[in-house]
Amino acid sequence: MKKILLPTDFSDNSWSAIVYALKFFQEEYCTFYVLNSIALKASTMSNFSNTLLKKMKDNAIIELLEIRDQLISSDPNANHEFHTVLSTHDLIDAIDAEVEQNDIDLIVMGTKGATGAKELFIGSNTVKVIKKIKHCPILLVPDEHDFVSPRQIAFPTDFKHKYTDIQLAPLIEMADLHNSKIRILHINEEEKLSKEQELNYMDLKEQLSDYRTTFHWMPDYSTKEVEIKEFISELEIDILAMVNNKHSCLEKITHEPVIKKIGFHPLIPFLVIPA
Repeated sequence: MKKILLPTDFSDNSWSAIVYALKFFQEEYCTFYVLNSIALKASTMSNFSNTLLKKMKDNAIIELLEIRDQLISSDPNANHEFHTVLSTHDLIDAIDAEVEQNDIDLIVMGTKGATGAKELFIGSNTVKVIKKIKHCPILLVPDEHDFVSPRQIAFPTDFKHKYTDIQLAPLIEMADLHNSKIRILHINEEEKLSKEQELNYMDLKEQLSDYRTTFHWMPDYSTKEVEIKEFISELEIDILAMVNNKHSCLEKITHEPVIKKIGFHPLIPFLVIPA
């Protein structure tokens, strides 16, 4: 049985992500853990009375139970179980603890919180999760994104890393679930591949030989972010998947001090695979 963690701040964006997860795994046996974190900084807590803290917890529990009841009534799938989790740790620690404790297979979350700016694809909390949670895949679902069965998954790579079976497993499982094509994208930064890149290319080809996979080569005519966006648009990609390696395009994105400057706003779900 798959175990899916669904962090929520009770925003519309997080609800959209929960609905997407239910539809994505509608044919699978799954346990969904709906997690809310009400952590307060120590400096803030000193100004709060115990009564007020208890009230916050009670309110969060009520909202979590309402979500659970809504999910049970709107998702009559006998293969799905729902649990609620209220944490007093900050969001990162709360997610980390749940991943460890319940052996979570995948985190599915919205890209912005309740106060997310419209121009940002990735909110600050989401960036923190990508940077800190290194042992569980994360599926980021854009605001108000309606579920469509993913026919095509894009997987950009520079062939500078050899992927392990564990790293490719989330990509393969997603493709398996919906019989999706895997579109491998390489942007030609070099005139020809190095020997190491050639080996990694051949390895990846072999590892994905049992799946519907095609390799695509694009000239290096712009930033990676722009080229990936154009690839997504031209091939009508439904999910973007990337491994969070050091010095990767994804690492650059998450280290950008002002995220809206980078122009990376894919309007499709984004699977972040731990390195």
